[in-house]
Amino acid sequence: MTFRQFAFNNVIRNKRLYAAYFLSSLFTVMVFFTFSIFANHPSLSGDEMNRVVTKGMGTSAGIIYVFSFFFILYSMSSFLQSRKKEFGLLMMQGMSMKQIRLMVFLENMLIGLLATIGGILLGLAFAKVILLVAENVLIIESALPFYFPTKAISITFISFLLLFFIISIFVTYVLRSKKLIELIKGNKMSKGEPKAHLILTILAVLLLGSGYIAALLVQGVMVVFAMLPVIIVVTIGTYLLFTQLSVYLIRRLKKNEHIFWSKTNMLLFSDLAFRMKDNARTFFMVAMVSTVAFCAIGSLFGFQSVLTSGIKQANYTTFKFTPHEEGEAEKVERINEILAEEDIKTETAHMILTNFEMDATQVMIASEADYNNFATLIGETKVDVKEGEALVVKFQGASFEAPKNLLDKAITLTTGNTLKPVDEISSKAIPALESYYIVSDHDYQNLPKPISEQGVYVWQVVDGKAEVLSASERLYKEIPRHEFTSVEYEVYEIMKFYGPVLFVGLFIGIVFFVSAGSFLYFRLYMDLDEDKQKFKSISKMGLTEKELKKVLNRQTIILFFAPIIVALIHGAVALTALSNLFQFNIVKESVIVLSVFLAIQIVYFFIVRFFYTKQIKAAL
Repeated sequence: MTFRQFAFNNVIRNKRLYAAYFLSSLFTVMVFFTFSIFANHPSLSGDEMNRVVTKGMGTSAGIIYVFSFFFILYSMSSFLQSRKKEFGLLMMQGMSMKQIRLMVFLENMLIGLLATIGGILLGLAFAKVILLVAENVLIIESALPFYFPTKAISITFISFLLLFFIISIFVTYVLRSKKLIELIKGNKMSKGEPKAHLILTILAVLLLGSGYIAALLVQGVMVVFAMLPVIIVVTIGTYLLFTQLSVYLIRRLKKNEHIFWSKTNMLLFSDLAFRMKDNARTFFMVAMVSTVAFCAIGSLFGFQSVLTSGIKQANYTTFKFTPHEEGEAEKVERINEILAEEDIKTETAHMILTNFEMDATQVMIASEADYNNFATLIGETKVDVKEGEALVVKFQGASFEAPKNLLDKAITLTTGNTLKPVDEISSKAIPALESYYIVSDHDYQNLPKPISEQGVYVWQVVDGKAEVLSASERLYKEIPRHEFTSVEYEVYEIMKFYGPVLFVGLFIGIVFFVSAGSFLYFRLYMDLDEDKQKFKSISKMGLTEKELKKVLNRQTIILFFAPIIVALIHGAVALTALSNLFQFNIVKESVIVLSVFLAIQIVYFFIVRFFYTKQIKAAL
């Protein structure tokens, strides 16, 4: 058997641990290759918008490439640490450290070559599907047909072979200075149970608490100024949480005899406390990488809602026309003509928005008939206003509240009578800037002369929604944007520019999250051989299969979900701060993003736990 065959067989024999390293690397290569396909697509080399898309894709591929370097470096270093004993035995058999480094180099290059080729092939297999998805997500007007991406293949293959080559050179020196006795004993060499310093433990609580409070309390633009200090404080607090606070809590639980001596808790806490020094850094890394993924995707979805909801809340009808220039009648007629030509059927309403002076401020007053016409158009309940009374309407799409409480004011008519507001309702019927009054049709005729008037026409599509974008594009060419608004077209244009950002952020977030899951996988399987020996010894003392399963479940749950729960809390606080920045509620988007990631982690946990438990049981 040649030396190269020996290295190849080593990879095959360690396929269980190499699997996560290989699959994670393969996935990273595939994502990088996907972005390269977009960045070099012939259909995206035309107009300015497409060039923005390709530039964004190229930048994203660069970010993923840099992150991949550190991820693969960490993964390979963790893998080598679990093979100390194997290297020690090889040295006892006469292999020199130079030969061990060469073996590690060949193994890593083999995995890198297979992962690179596999990632490219997998990317080619799903290229057409990804291109079809991108056409809708990126909202690109030109089609994205499949093409054979020769340039993308070359860039990906050369880039990742170079990356694996550099990492292979680097990691071969990890064990260079290790003594034989250190290698032989491997993980059996005790590092000692970590100790928690009370001051650092208290500092962890103070840092996290102050960071959370600052993030939750700051409002508006102050969120931007508080962002960097909060990130620094929370990052340090998170590190101390896993290295100090968690150790302190475990030691406190161990001192509680009622808890520590209950059933199998002694095994759980003793083992967890002994490993905490090693696990703490992994937990910290997973928590921070996962937080980045949560915040990136949550922020993108939240910002999308801020952009689109602002338009939708200010315009609840399909089209709105507010004439400011001459030719009002001609423009209204032209709008109706184009809608008819596009075979779009609508219901329409028209009114004059009238503003009156009350206590040195302008307040809009609408008639009962006008309000009911607009309310019927969007499916809201009509109102019945009695003579001598008024209703206050709080417009649901208003960006700010009325400067004064309209319920406390009375409307004076030209007849000398006054109208007293009797109730306040919320409505989105009439497009207003703030709260306004509704009065009966009879009382409306007796209002004083308004200080300003503005006509408004609205159309609500009831049939032919598929042609709305086409009709809107034609209308925008003939009517100025400050007079005409098409909600769907405005949202379409926002998403046309925002789609690439969302697409990029989603992929990068997924890469980060998959990497975090791989870190946990390495941490768990690095100790598999040690766990086999430990549980094999304990089983001889009477540990039942049910108790074994219980201990393993608790151990893997803590490993998988301790950092994820911390990341979820970090993400929830960060997204709340984002909502404070934009003064917009993104609870729904935050819950969706965090729930999806948690669900993925739960599925990943069950898969890993199944194979991990199977390996332990097989050794008993």
